[in-house]
Amino acid sequence: MNLKKLWLKITDKKRYFEYKNFQIKKSTKLIYENKIKHYLENVDRTLRSNEEISFLHSGHLGDLINALPLIKEISKTKKCNYFIEAEKKIPEHVKDGSHPFGKVFLKKKSVQMILPLLERQSYLNSVDEYNNQKIDINLNFFRELPINFNLDSVRWYFHLTGIHPELNKPYIEADDSKSSKNKIVILRSSRRKNALISYKFLNDFQNIVFVGLKEEFIDLKNDIKNLEFHNCKNFLEMAEIIKSSKIFIGNLSFGYTLAEGLKVPRLLESNPDFPLVYPNGGNGYDFYYQNHFENIFRKLYNKN
Repeated sequence: MNLKKLWLKITDKKRYFEYKNFQIKKSTKLIYENKIKHYLENVDRTLRSNEEISFLHSGHLGDLINALPLIKEISKTKKCNYFIEAEKKIPEHVKDGSHPFGKVFLKKKSVQMILPLLERQSYLNSVDEYNNQKIDINLNFFRELPINFNLDSVRWYFHLTGIHPELNKPYIEADDSKSSKNKIVILRSSRRKNALISYKFLNDFQNIVFVGLKEEFIDLKNDIKNLEFHNCKNFLEMAEIIKSSKIFIGNLSFGYTLAEGLKVPRLLESNPDFPLVYPNGGNGYDFYYQNHFENIFRKLYNKN
């Protein structure tokens, strides 16, 4: 904090906030002029002139999926290739210490698990792990935008291109899972729990399966005694199980990202400390409180 800002904070609160807002606007304008504007101009040029466009992304897992509505929209007039980079380091200033991948956005194993799902998408011309292929649009650039990232995360990519795809329709393609038809499917991340929410009422229901990490399953099993565990061989299988579900329940996790892309009947356990994801389209609901959770669940359960 500079001396002027400190002095105003002590002596004149109104002028302090005016000065602070002025500095923020000034900084935002500088970032736009020095970095953002050039990137956006290059993207506009690429979208106008290229018949085939190669996209790069380095994760996290949910971010890879959230870019698909944009790519699908662009694929209506262009050939679209999608390259995924493994082991890209997370900058020190954004690490929170709790992410399961630790110091990188995406582990190599997770890249191998998501490639079958991406290869299943008919609108992607080519999919592969990134190995210095020529890239036209680097989707990781969304992290450089001077925006509030509590914006619905699937919309981050709209602001890289100015293209606003339809979010009410499915943008993930998957076959039905014959072995998991009509089950209640759950993926609840330990990192994003809402402390006001309990899943114990689900003991009154049958055919409930968990598709996340084994330690997260064990944690939830304490509340849901008849909870089953399915260890997915890859994320295509996870998507197939979710697609076949009677209802999907999850918090801010990769599982909910898949359910949102598939547009299955879905419930999102929202957390007021991290409101980063919102349901778009029919049969999608979010909740913060227990009575709403139970009421909406029963409404969806009886409807489907």
